[in-house]
Amino acid sequence: MQVPAPFDYARASSVDEAIALLERLGPEARLVAGGHSLLPMMKLRLATPEHLIDINPLESELNYIREEGGLVRIGALTRHRDVLASEVLARHYPIVREAEELIADPPVRNRGTVGGALCQADPSEDLSAVFAALGAVTVIRGSGGERVVTMEDFHEGPYETAVGDAEMLVEVRVPIREHGGSAYEKVKRRTGDWATAASGVALWLDGANVGAAGIALSAVNPTGIRSTRAEQALIGRPPSEEAFAEAAALAAEDCNPATDQRGPADYKRHLAQELTHRALRRAAERALAS
Repeated sequence: MQVPAPFDYARASSVDEAIALLERLGPEARLVAGGHSLLPMMKLRLATPEHLIDINPLESELNYIREEGGLVRIGALTRHRDVLASEVLARHYPIVREAEELIADPPVRNRGTVGGALCQADPSEDLSAVFAALGAVTVIRGSGGERVVTMEDFHEGPYETAVGDAEMLVEVRVPIREHGGSAYEKVKRRTGDWATAASGVALWLDGANVGAAGIALSAVNPTGIRSTRAEQALIGRPPSEEAFAEAAALAAEDCNPATDQRGPADYKRHLAQELTHRALRRAAERALAS
């Protein structure tokens, strides 16, 4: 039977208390909320924290989806089920609901959190690609205050983030922009599985042309990828099949997938191109209809 290594348990009652506990207990302390990523790793002894700090009591502070100041602000303890059910997010960003419908299964979505998904920093994770495509930023808090970090800088490597030892992710901020459309495409081996490859796309129109774009891929690079070359290939051009094909090919060129149990590298690169093309087509349709 797989069991975790011994650990001490603490329960925080506020964000400030959680940060104080992290400072006092040191780098071997870990925060836990949904636990769907951390606890299996602990059972396999891939993670052996000496202290677990339960932050579920912080829902009153960190479980929210708010539209204010030209942003949608999402608390780090917001559950996947709440993101999936949010009419605010569905209205502004169809990509979010599409991705959430493909994440794991209802039991995981009922307990798993936005912050937990992002901080796990799995290269195959869905929301990281979604938020990167939308130009979102993260808010990280420590005893010295808050700092804002882009999604591109948030993930520093596989399972590594910009969150320091005595800090915690508290919020994701997504800008609201007009005349936009977004879409998410994913191929997986079975329902609820990690992506074999996935692509998140957002387009904003400036008149008849693409004024801005976000293209981010999942499961095809060690740290996830935002393809700025593909984005630039679209800007200033009308949304067309020719432009989409060129951008999708550039996105695939930027990939560096590994051959593993989910498939060979060439197959993943092909998927990245095809899924990006499909997502661009659907995002453009939504932008034109907005």
